[in-house]
Amino acid sequence: MAAITDPIADMLTRIRNGLRARHPRVDMPSAKLKVEVARILKEEGYIANYKVADEGKKKVLRVFLRYTPEGESVITTLDRVSRPGRRVYVGADEIPKVMGGMGVNILTTPQGLMTGKAARRSGVGGEVLCSVT
Repeated sequence: MAAITDPIADMLTRIRNGLRARHPRVDMPSAKLKVEVARILKEEGYIANYKVADEGKKKVLRVFLRYTPEGESVITTLDRVSRPGRRVYVGADEIPKVMGGMGVNILTTPQGLMTGKAARRSGVGGEVLCSVT
């Protein structure tokens, strides 16, 4: 099996595929950055929950997906913005709004991972990891 060059893109793809297949949860190899992304997705109400489970020697990040009462997924789009081939950095005053404030950007900043709104409020810029609507 090939090594994953972009673990965040892999995480987002697993979530997208899980939503499309209507799975209640998706599992992926755990990492601090992925756990932080999951924390923000939960805080913003895009996923039901997440937890890190031990399976043998490996830690697994388990993301519980969230659907509306009609069975539609809460997440409509989940896009990787900054990729290994093209990093996207923004200043605090350049943080883009997702769908006019309806969606959320997730940024890595010197103060850790945060939403675009929180970064704007704190006056810090950083790398735009992904956008969610």
